[in-house]
Amino acid sequence: MFVSIGTTNLSERTKDRLKSINKPIHIQVFVLPTCPHCPKAVRLAHQLATESDFIRADVIEATEFPHLAHKYNVMGVPKIVINEIIEFAGAIPEDHFIEHIMLALHPSMMYA
Repeated sequence: MFVSIGTTNLSERTKDRLKSINKPIHIQVFVLPTCPHCPKAVRLAHQLATESDFIRADVIEATEFPHLAHKYNVMGVPKIVINEIIEFAGAIPEDHFIEHIMLALHPSMMYA
């Protein structure tokens, strides 16, 4: 629904942080139809993409695209991959998701 009306339920803090993004971010969310946590992860990824022109969010049904599930070593869902660099599993809170996006923008910070 939020995509069609162009507004989201993201916090103002998240929206402010998204304004600082000036490089492309590609979020891939791997899901399965029976996963109870996948809709939350998908909704959050799509809200982030709605708020930022630099973010693209794709949802991938893992059994429909086994070559991608194998490439990203999907062992559980939801599994999120950001810019081919950051990977995590689970439907995490909004503020943690944003931290992962920021790490994808500045991968050198991962090892600092």
